[in-house]
Amino acid sequence: MMTHTPATSYTGRLTTLMRAPLVQGLVAFASAEAATRVVRLAALLVVARAVAPETIGAAALALSLFELVRVLANAGIGQRLIVADDNALPALCRTAYRLFWLVCLATATVQLIVAAILALVFGMAEPAAMLAVLSLVYIAMPPGLVQIFLTMRANRMGACARIAATQNMTDSAMTLALVLIWPSAWAIVLPKLLAAPVWTVLARRSTVWQPATVAPAPLREFALFGPAILGTEILNALRMHGDKLVIGALLGTEMLGLYFFAFNAGLGITQSFIAACNIVVFPHLAKAGQAGGLREYRKAFATGLVMLTPVVAAQALLAPIYVPVVFGANWTDAAPLVALLSCAALPLFAGSLVGAKMRVAGRPQAEAMLTGAATVSAIAGLSIGAAAGLAGACIGFGLGLGAVLLPAAAISLLPRRPSLNSSTACFKGATS
Repeated sequence: MMTHTPATSYTGRLTTLMRAPLVQGLVAFASAEAATRVVRLAALLVVARAVAPETIGAAALALSLFELVRVLANAGIGQRLIVADDNALPALCRTAYRLFWLVCLATATVQLIVAAILALVFGMAEPAAMLAVLSLVYIAMPPGLVQIFLTMRANRMGACARIAATQNMTDSAMTLALVLIWPSAWAIVLPKLLAAPVWTVLARRSTVWQPATVAPAPLREFALFGPAILGTEILNALRMHGDKLVIGALLGTEMLGLYFFAFNAGLGITQSFIAACNIVVFPHLAKAGQAGGLREYRKAFATGLVMLTPVVAAQALLAPIYVPVVFGANWTDAAPLVALLSCAALPLFAGSLVGAKMRVAGRPQAEAMLTGAATVSAIAGLSIGAAAGLAGACIGFGLGLGAVLLPAAAISLLPRRPSLNSSTACFKGATS
């Protein structure tokens, strides 16, 4: 008779864990993000040496406005497809395809209006022209959006990760090439547009889909998800950018520069992981439905926490060592700020998973309310802490997030809230 030693048993459990779809999806996105960041770093080093700071500033303004406007395209349409009943899916896909075109064209129109205001009111012709050109990105999106959300619905997160990584690396490689040939702000902006068709082609190949002959689903099928998820995305954008406005107003541009660097160095990598967790966990929980329930949610929470915590600890503890070495001695003063802001990744991770659970449970409005409360609390904490300096602002930001998101996460892990187990029935009722 074969006996199993503790080491053999541990190895077997580890192998089983690594083969789980959830872990494979997280690993796929983490690997894709790592590869993307290597290419981005190479491009950034070349850009910093070839392009003047004021030129980078013009491109940064256009890209920042582009990212803010693009939030309007996240209207919850794809999330509705992920949690849809199989029988209702063909009709929902037909309506979703039309809605994707409508939302993207509307977002492009808003961006053109912002570009016009930038040129006519503020006299910034070049950033306005860049913003106008970037509105063409929205034309490339609708042909592949139904397919990419169907790929997520099928829990093929490795394919989604490869598509995202290919687009991002194409963007960075084009930036690198254009900066060498044409060192200008346009060399930083144009790759965003040129890489968009790459995403479209890969997304369409990820899942074969053609509009079925069934009648389109009524628009009310998307009424639950659309406004609530759009509100959540807008509130997240305000949280991500509002803190910079507050720091600049209260502490001045020099302190804003330090904070901006510390925020990106402390939360840049971990925010990418948090976004990946949300992308992977939401379809995973939606597919689990009644069969998985709270058990799968707890497993997802524990798995993500085990993967994230060592990274956060390493960033916080080693910041005084690696910040001056990697970024230069002139950034030494930012090391404590990097350590403090890196800790904010933990409540952000918790909030991301609570939000995914709420969406699966058919409660996106609750997610929007939670995001709003976290945004207000974080900005308030940052504003209060800023009275004690930049370190106080960073502490206040993290505490503000934690005060809202960590209790919400603790409550979501309790067995007395059967939201996930009722999600399938909720959407079956909505589509009948």
